Amino acid sequence: MNILALLIAAVSGVAMAVQGSLNTALGKIIGLLAGTFIVHITGTVFALILLLIGLDEAKWNMLLKAPWYAYLGGVLGVGIVYGVVVSIDRVGVAAATTAIIIGQVSMATIVDHFGLFGLTPIGFNVWKGVGIVLMAVSAWMLLHK
Repeated sequence: MNILALLIAAVSGVAMAVQGSLNTALGKIIGLLAGTFIVHITGTVFALILLLIGLDEAKWNMLLKAPWYAYLGGVLGVGIVYGVVVSIDRVGVAAATTAIIIGQVSMATIVDHFGLFGLTPIGFNVWKGVGIVLMAVSAWMLLHK
């Protein structure tokens, strides 16, 4: 097991909770869709800066070799940011983040099991199912008043 990869994922989770809160604050001020737009513009500018300073090797010559569905991440990103802002505003950061994590893990097990989008299949088993159920129960416990 790659502990560094899991640590990076955990830090990303922390960043997602903060990002959702910041996006919600912006959306309340300028509007949900306008806030979503600004978030993606600033993200695009930041990614461009990282590319220009050489943080990653861009393989622009491979751009047309990617399958069509690989380009839907940006569309999903807009929907995700919008959905997170709406949910955090209505139920709070903890409840929204808990629902997001359960949705992510549930979908991730489906993607893993079937090896969707060209990924290597990682089979579903009873322990993964139990883990998802336990996460849902713990989420209910966390959020129960």
